[in-house]
Amino acid sequence: MSHSSSKVAWVGLGKLGLPMANRIIQAGTAVQGFDLSAQRLALAEDIGITPHKSLASAVAECGLVFVSIPDDRALLSLCLEPGELIRHMTPGSILIETSTVSVEASARVADAAASRGIAYLRSPVSGNPVAAEAGTLSAMVSGPRDALEAAKPVFDAFTKAQYWLGDEEQARVAKLAINLMIAVSAGMLSEALTLARKGNIEWDAMLELISDSAVGSPMVKYKVPPLSQRDFTSTFSAAQMAKDLDLILNCAHGSGVSTPLAAQMREAYTALIATGHGDDDYIATVHHTERLSGLGEPTPAQQGGQ
Repeated sequence: MSHSSSKVAWVGLGKLGLPMANRIIQAGTAVQGFDLSAQRLALAEDIGITPHKSLASAVAECGLVFVSIPDDRALLSLCLEPGELIRHMTPGSILIETSTVSVEASARVADAAASRGIAYLRSPVSGNPVAAEAGTLSAMVSGPRDALEAAKPVFDAFTKAQYWLGDEEQARVAKLAINLMIAVSAGMLSEALTLARKGNIEWDAMLELISDSAVGSPMVKYKVPPLSQRDFTSTFSAAQMAKDLDLILNCAHGSGVSTPLAAQMREAYTALIATGHGDDDYIATVHHTERLSGLGEPTPAQQGGQ
C-alpha cells in the first residue's frame, strides 16, 4: 500500500465534518475541502480550508480522503454513481468514512474501493459537534490495520481515541450498538424524570441525583445542563435518531438479534416527529413522556427556584 501523499481532503463539511476538518488544520496539516453547499464551502474557506468546486480536484493526489455525510443515500451517490469519488481517488490512497450508515451501503463502497486499490477505513465517530470542536470524539475503526496506522497522526488531530475492531464492517455495527444505548438512555431518562416530577421532586434536585448516581453516564451528565434549562435545541435531532434506529433495527433483524427496546424507542421518536418535534434534540423524549403523563413545563419553584 503506497498511501502516496500526505495531502488531505475532506468531503462533507457539515455540523460534524467542518469542526473535524478544522482540528486537522489547527494541527498544521493543509486540507482541501468539498461540499455541495456553497455556504458550507465559504465557512470552510474562512477557517483556512482550500475550497474546491469539483470533487475530482478536491481529492486529486490526496493520500487521505475523509468523508462526513448524512446517510446511506448520500454515501452511495457520493462514492459510486453519480459522484464517483472512488474513481477520482488516487490508487494506493486511503478513504476514511466517518458517517453513520448501514453495513450494506458500506460493503458496496468497500467493493468499489478494493477494485481501485484504495484502502477503506470505516470510521464512524461517537460524539457531537461540541466534542468535534474540542477534538474529543472517539473513532470506531474497521478495515486494514496498516491503513489506520498510516492515518493515525491525522486521526489524532480530531479524535481522542481510535478503536480498531476488525478488517471489515465491524465499526458500522459498533456505531449502531452505541447509538442503540444512547436512544434507550434517552427513553429511560424521560421516564425517570417524569416519575420524579409526579412524585413532587424538584427538577434540578433530581437531575443532580441522577448525574451522581450509578446510571450517571457521560451522556446523562452531558444532557444535565440543557435539561436543567429545559433547552431542547438540537445537537443531534429526534429525526436523526429515528433514522439511526431504522439502521439499528434493520441490522438487528438481518442478524437475528432481538431488540425490543430499540423498536420501542423508534415508536417514541415516530410520535415526537409526528407532533412537530423532529428538529428538537433527541432528549426531547423527556417532553414526550411528560405530555403523555399530563405534565406541562415545570414552574420555577418546581425547577428548584433558580
